[in-house]
Amino acid sequence: MASSLLSTPLAPPYPRYRNRFQQHSHTTNFPQFKHLNLTLTVSPSSRFRLFAFPPRRPDFALQALDSGAGNQGSVGVGRSQSYQQWDSLTSRFSAAANIPFLLLQMPQIILNARNLLSGNKSALSAVPWLGMLTSLLGNLSLLSYFAKKREKEAVVVQTLGVVSTYVVLVQLALAETMPLPYFLATSVIVISGLVLNFLNYFGLLNAGLWSFWEDFITIGGLSVLPQIMWSTFVPYVPNSILPGATAFVIAVLAVTLARTGKLSEKGVKFVGGISGWTATLLFMWMPVSQMWTNYLNPENMKGLSAFSMLLAMLGNGLMLPRALLIRDLMWFTGSAWATLFYGYGNIACLYL
Repeated sequence: MASSLLSTPLAPPYPRYRNRFQQHSHTTNFPQFKHLNLTLTVSPSSRFRLFAFPPRRPDFALQALDSGAGNQGSVGVGRSQSYQQWDSLTSRFSAAANIPFLLLQMPQIILNARNLLSGNKSALSAVPWLGMLTSLLGNLSLLSYFAKKREKEAVVVQTLGVVSTYVVLVQLALAETMPLPYFLATSVIVISGLVLNFLNYFGLLNAGLWSFWEDFITIGGLSVLPQIMWSTFVPYVPNSILPGATAFVIAVLAVTLARTGKLSEKGVKFVGGISGWTATLLFMWMPVSQMWTNYLNPENMKGLSAFSMLLAMLGNGLMLPRALLIRDLMWFTGSAWATLFYGYGNIACLYL
């Protein structure tokens, strides 16, 4: 048994050390262990793995900008039995996240329904419609990101997020805390986005139409993000559409240059990753908007459901192992932020 442990092959050196290493490749004997008859075989073409974790490449890089479906396969090179075990385990964690995300908005929806039925519409002002809209647009954009990567569990989670958040927006529109024109525009985008994403996931969508949708969410996300950030702090800042209009012009210019081949390969890849990152930032802004509302109107926090915050913290926490395994920096950033701030942060606000 000891002999089998010490004769485990070592990892190949990085290319720049390969020549030097080959000069010293040999079978090493240890005199002090002669009575055990132990040998350590060293060769440049062998591999040494002390722990049963997936192998790490020398040219390893985080996959965050390119949302192509091929990224996941490239990250998991080697596909060893150990990697497959971790892949299966983290997939189960992601699938388990469907349970808290399915129930995530239910306590808030029930509380809103009670307030609406009792005529207490003012209680719904504790839920900022801008924050919910931010979350909805973030979920919808992330749905496109994960649908393209064929991450089934994440697609289901984002779909649940879109549908449940939209129900809350319907209640806010009924309470007249969300302007009707914004609600109607949101409804058109949500229905179109769900249909297009699922057609693309099952391979039933024309490539040109999907390309148009990707351009739309890139321009829309980049335009909406700074505008919502700015609007959150009105009236402490002037009410202006300048942030959104400026971002819109920049987004249209970037997408146009990318589609007409005026950008380098790295530039095209960067523009392609904008939609995913703006979606993540939109998703991350929701807890900021909620905590800012809590700070301004602490008396309205009774309209919030602490159980919803707890479910958000649990659901996003279950997504973290999968994001780490496939080394998706964007997914990890969004889930970690939501776990800490949307979940624990808002629970701390309610406690204080």
